[in-house]
Amino acid sequence: MLCLAVVLTLSVWFAGTAAVPDLVAAGLATRASAAGLTMAVQLGFVAGTLASALLSLADRRDPRLLFLCCALLAAAASLAQLLVPPLGGAALALRFVAGAAMAGVYPVGMKLAASWARGRQQGDLGLLIGLLVGAVTLGSALPHLAPALPGGIGWRSAYLGAGLLAAAGGLLILAFRPGPLLGARPPFRPAQALEAWRNKGLRLANFGYLGHMWELYAAWAWVGLFLAQLLGGGAAGPFTFAVLAAGALGCVLAGLAADRWGRASVAALCLLVSGCCALVVGPAAQVAPWLAVAVALVWGFAVVADSAQFSACVVTLSPPDYVGTMLTVQTSLGFLLTAVTIGLVPAAVTWLGWDWAFAVLAPGPLLGAWAMWRLRPILAERSRAAAKP
Repeated sequence: MLCLAVVLTLSVWFAGTAAVPDLVAAGLATRASAAGLTMAVQLGFVAGTLASALLSLADRRDPRLLFLCCALLAAAASLAQLLVPPLGGAALALRFVAGAAMAGVYPVGMKLAASWARGRQQGDLGLLIGLLVGAVTLGSALPHLAPALPGGIGWRSAYLGAGLLAAAGGLLILAFRPGPLLGARPPFRPAQALEAWRNKGLRLANFGYLGHMWELYAAWAWVGLFLAQLLGGGAAGPFTFAVLAAGALGCVLAGLAADRWGRASVAALCLLVSGCCALVVGPAAQVAPWLAVAVALVWGFAVVADSAQFSACVVTLSPPDYVGTMLTVQTSLGFLLTAVTIGLVPAAVTWLGWDWAFAVLAPGPLLGAWAMWRLRPILAERSRAAAKP
């Protein structure tokens, strides 16, 4: 029930991005101007998560009620996009509001999923958060199908569908029952947010996450336009959906592997694979379109497969009563970084062309893999300590 609620609600996130190929084809936007739609969501999410972290909302308020209110706000902001021009101040402001509302959905959803884990050191924590992040990935992919549906209304269909689905997702959360590890509601301590950097293990997990986020949302934001240039706008939507949706499977499989072989190791491997895909997907298009699509599918699988494991590491290393705050701090920092890289890719297209534009994303996951490799002994020590009677 939680995963379904997240799938429906997170369709809001990339509604603006899904509209970009139609806007560009209709002459209503350029690559550079359309980037603002995605960047506004990212900045809104950063603002929302910063406020949530400082106020410890994810730990001090009923998480289901917070999820519901934020989902309905995101739905309203998405539906309101139908009433304003597709670009401009009003459109960007509504995208910002939708992004801010996601601060009460994504981190809160991870906390709710972790509340049912059999154990934070061993057990199924990696799988549970993997399922949740897989739901986030599938929800983010959904808007790419809307403009391609028979009888669709072009770019407006992405906003209409996302708004209706988010409202349904918000209502579904009321049927979810939190697990026994939810944690007590702690006192208001804004300085607790700094624990994300004071604690060495949390710091390394956050560095790994920042390397991951350098790549992830820029890849998601621009792979659709890359495929539209390669395959033609009409054929690109389903392929873009497939690339993003492949990450949902990646999250689940990586979660299973992480619970068995170690979260840091699995995350490091995923980061290496996705970084290599960022380097070669452009040159592959010059060899054959089918080869570029194949690389893009592998990229879509790997680029988000590790995402849940950064969150699982944070859950493992955080003070139990402040898990929601630590998750919110992590996501806030990561999404602030995405606002840079989403704008970097269209500039790289101008400088380097599509052949090498995505290569500018590769350093992030490669540095993130280094951080996660250094985190391995810390997690192993924590696991041994937890196993002692």
